[in-house]
Amino acid sequence: MKSIVIYYSYGGNTRHVAEKVAAAIGADLAEIETVKPYTGSYDHVVEQGQKEVNSGFQPKIRQINTDLSKYDTVILGTPVWWYTFAPAMNSFLHSEDLSEKSIHPFATNGGWIGHTFKDFENACKGATVHVGLNVRFNEDEQITSDDEIQKWVKQIAK
Repeated sequence: MKSIVIYYSYGGNTRHVAEKVAAAIGADLAEIETVKPYTGSYDHVVEQGQKEVNSGFQPKIRQINTDLSKYDTVILGTPVWWYTFAPAMNSFLHSEDLSEKSIHPFATNGGWIGHTFKDFENACKGATVHVGLNVRFNEDEQITSDDEIQKWVKQIAK
């Protein structure tokens, strides 16, 4: 069986980390994309994101065209939106059966991780959800060291 990194990235930070993780373990890579992209100013998207998170909104996402039955290990990456995973990740988690998979979540953020990893545990019923990786950014500058990311990745590869 194989590994896959599935991620949603609004500004590019999560994509950057997902690519590093996939390259380090030779995993396949798939991006979650919303049918209707978020547009407008940063402040507008933040406000929209807060409303969506608070209401449990699940935006329509494009199919990732990946047969998940080929993978036993799924690495999930998301930016933190209002202390949890992004609404697009919420849509993905509600549309796919990840039971009996080994799930390794990571989250990118510039503030507080909130309850993101607990929410992954709750959303991935029947899966084994491992300790997540919190990757901090200051805007586009990665604060969490690449060494820390690689340490986490080595746990996946065991």
